[in-house]
Amino acid sequence: MSTPQDPTATFHRLRPRLQAIAYRMLGSLAEAEEIVQDVWLKWHGQPTDEVDNAEAWLVSVATRTSIDRLRAARVEREHYQGIWLPEPLVSDSPPTPEELLERADQISLGLLALLERLTPESRAAFLLREVFDVDYADVARLMAKSEAACRQLVSRARTQLAEGQARFTVTPERHDRLVARFAEAMGGGDFAALQGLLAEDATLTGDGGGKVISFPKPLVGSRRIAQLFFAAHRRYGPRVRVEFARINGQCGLLRFVDGQLESAQSFETDGSRILSILVQRNPDKLQRIPRSLLS
Repeated sequence: MSTPQDPTATFHRLRPRLQAIAYRMLGSLAEAEEIVQDVWLKWHGQPTDEVDNAEAWLVSVATRTSIDRLRAARVEREHYQGIWLPEPLVSDSPPTPEELLERADQISLGLLALLERLTPESRAAFLLREVFDVDYADVARLMAKSEAACRQLVSRARTQLAEGQARFTVTPERHDRLVARFAEAMGGGDFAALQGLLAEDATLTGDGGGKVISFPKPLVGSRRIAQLFFAAHRRYGPRVRVEFARINGQCGLLRFVDGQLESAQSFETDGSRILSILVQRNPDKLQRIPRSLLS
């Protein structure tokens, strides 16, 4: 039987945290899984009697491996066709009490997209401090930097993110109601309702990955976005089905056409209007959505 000191048991206990760090660093479930596998191989080859703190060792290796992988991904994403958006984390059930307690570790798809503005090291320092609530002394040890350098990285990251982040605190209930009203307007092809639920300067950003058609740049304006959804209703009519899902911890929508998943739609709101919609259409980034949602 495994004991708390057993290296394999220790790794599997910490695996969700390692995967969370890697996913938030890279915005990709596939790449996060590869990072965790790399960490496991390094851990498996490490004499554990030389490790004073297993969690610190594993988190440090996951963070540094993610930084290296993100540097390489930056080069790859420069050649990406269209706009690159993170891969959504999707579930069909409302958050459990345990998940609610872990909301501090959750990041909306919108914020995850904004993190692409940061350098790999700034992103790592920001996530460790602001999302995973690691104190600066430990951030410094995990990143093999001085505490002052880590404070500077986090400060710069906050400044960069503040330029693109909505300054609203919205309760999940208000967000959910707004998304539900938008879904109803979509289903009914109600152009006026669609436009009325969108902020005048709302944006819609899509990722087709070169696999399906998507806009090469964000669509701006409530009228243009409403026209897009209204046109889809006119074109597909009853062939479209919309389902609610938790996308990165928030209420979002899955849209099906002829029974096939066409997109995952994530929303940023101020509680009264929709500020932005991120539409993931790249089939490669939709394939990990739970099968229970696709039937």
